[in-house]
Amino acid sequence: MQTRRAFTTRINIPEPSRQQLIELLNSRLADTFDLYSQLKQAHWNVKGSDFLQLHELYDSVAADVLEHLDMIAERATALGGLALGERRGWPQAPRRSTSTRLTRSRAWKRSRRVEAHAQTERLRDSAAAQRSLSQAPHN
Repeated sequence: MQTRRAFTTRINIPEPSRQQLIELLNSRLADTFDLYSQLKQAHWNVKGSDFLQLHELYDSVAADVLEHLDMIAERATALGGLALGERRGWPQAPRRSTSTRLTRSRAWKRSRRVEAHAQTERLRDSAAAQRSLSQAPHN
């Protein structure tokens, strides 16, 4: 990942520590961007009897995550770095074939609950990572 500082700053943090912080912020930025993307995918594609509740929940959580994206990116640039919200060159997740379609069976409903639970777990993990970043000691 390209994290070398692009401009000077008056922040009184030693250069090596600043580079580590920029790399850490960019890692969190990419993770949070991924979470946001997954939440919007879930928001756009939710179906079934819990449609309205899940549709609104995913949209609300995605809006909150979007605010954090901006804050993380601005912190990286405040340190004199580049805000890189992507993971270029990283292995991509395999795409689902178009022949793989879910039906409105019990298995489909169960998979939606599992997906909602997985989104919740990803959000919890992202929040924990954000908290650990904000509590990291600064040299």
